[in-house]
Amino acid sequence: MIIGNVVGNLWATRKEESLNGLKFLIVETMENKALVACDFVGAGIGDRVLITMGSSARKASDNKEIPIDAGIIGIIDGIEGE
Repeated sequence: MIIGNVVGNLWATRKEESLNGLKFLIVETMENKALVACDFVGAGIGDRVLITMGSSARKASDNKEIPIDAGIIGIIDGIEGE
């Protein structure tokens, strides 16, 4: 899993039909890389989030065949030792 900060929203009016109704967020990882992740937990800009990648991201959705490879599965409240 990956820790990141939500830095923006992404909208795409033309996309694969199975992606309709999903919320996409731009997340900056701790390695300063940006990625687009599907939001499954109601995260927003400024939230620190937990991201899963690959087939695990698809399993977070009701549709196991959805074409995503990054999903936000948690909003982090705190990290001990920071």
